Amino acid sequence: MNPDILRQLAGISTATATMQLLKRGLRNCFIRGARPFNTEHCQFAALAYTLRFIPMREDLSRVEVLADPEYPPRKAVEDIPPGMALVIDARGDLGAGVIGDILAARLQERGVAAVVSDGPVRDAAQVAAGKLPVFCAGAAAPASLNVHFGADLQRPIACGGVAVIPGDVLVGDSDGVVVIPAALAAEVARDGAEQEQLEGFLKQRVAAGHPTIGTYPPNPETLQAYNEWKNTAPHRQ
Repeated sequence: MNPDILRQLAGISTATATMQLLKRGLRNCFIRGARPFNTEHCQFAALAYTLRFIPMREDLSRVEVLADPEYPPRKAVEDIPPGMALVIDARGDLGAGVIGDILAARLQERGVAAVVSDGPVRDAAQVAAGKLPVFCAGAAAPASLNVHFGADLQRPIACGGVAVIPGDVLVGDSDGVVVIPAALAAEVARDGAEQEQLEGFLKQRVAAGHPTIGTYPPNPETLQAYNEWKNTAPHRQ
């Protein structure tokens, strides 16, 4: 994907992204249960790299598997390309952490854009103190093997009730994470930037005493005023 598209998406809010997707008929795109762990380091836009957990089964979820470099949760940490977001399907299970501070540190060192999961993390204070954007369902001390088995990588998953396909674009900020189909990324980026410019103008109108009716959403008179404002301020383009 064109890096300029990702940069533009990183500059718009998830609220804007969800509105642009709604206009295109996509309503189920906001990952539920994945809250930002550190709001100072939570804004990102990146392609999705997926990891799927299935329920633990004792003959599979043995401690020895953690030493297997091909075990998907361990392989993901070393194989995910820099700049991508690791998206983890934990089935919303709150009984175990999907990563801890050591894996988070490794992912940060490798240049991963973010970790997103509908499950919790371990070593919560240390993970929150890092600069890696982490979105999750809180904290849990038990290791993932208590409730999960890492099934596979780079397959379609469900995360927080949302379908995530490898290569989808994830956008995150203090509100959470939105999933944007790759085919829509360029137009959402373009129209999202325009929406935020318009909304900046509308905030000015409201602050100047204009009522919200006719301003938000804008009626033809307000849109005309916006276009005049935009045309007389080309540096805002």
